[in-house]
Amino acid sequence: MTAETLAAPRSTAPRKKGANLEKWGWIYMRVSGVLLVVLIFGHLFVNLMLGEGIHGIDFAFVSGKFASPFWQWWDVLMLWLALIHGANGMRTIVNDYVTGEKTRRVLVWALWITAGLLIVLGTLVVFTFDPCIPNLSDGSVLTEICKAS
Repeated sequence: MTAETLAAPRSTAPRKKGANLEKWGWIYMRVSGVLLVVLIFGHLFVNLMLGEGIHGIDFAFVSGKFASPFWQWWDVLMLWLALIHGANGMRTIVNDYVTGEKTRRVLVWALWITAGLLIVLGTLVVFTFDPCIPNLSDGSVLTEICKAS
């Protein structure tokens, strides 16, 4: 490869106007990665280390967590950050390895549409979760809670 085919590293070629989306994507990946580590380890600690551990996780446990706005927002933040982080990482892989422009565009659009759909569905599940919908006739704690409300 000759030196003529490579662009100079500090080229004075005019830069495109507008936001540098690649830079902001790079920053997002670093910030969301750090936040996800905190959120995920907090989630695992509360679910697996406190109380009865894994044996205590059942429908009533999840219902109790989703009754608290704190845990609703914790899980939604974790969901949003993880899906956007994953979709952005997959976008980077597609951009690096898919050579056809049309194929690359279709795959990137499919990634973002899928991530958006999962974000919407997951958010709806978290904020509209109602533990009293199933038929609770087994005498569990939830039966008493649902009768009271």
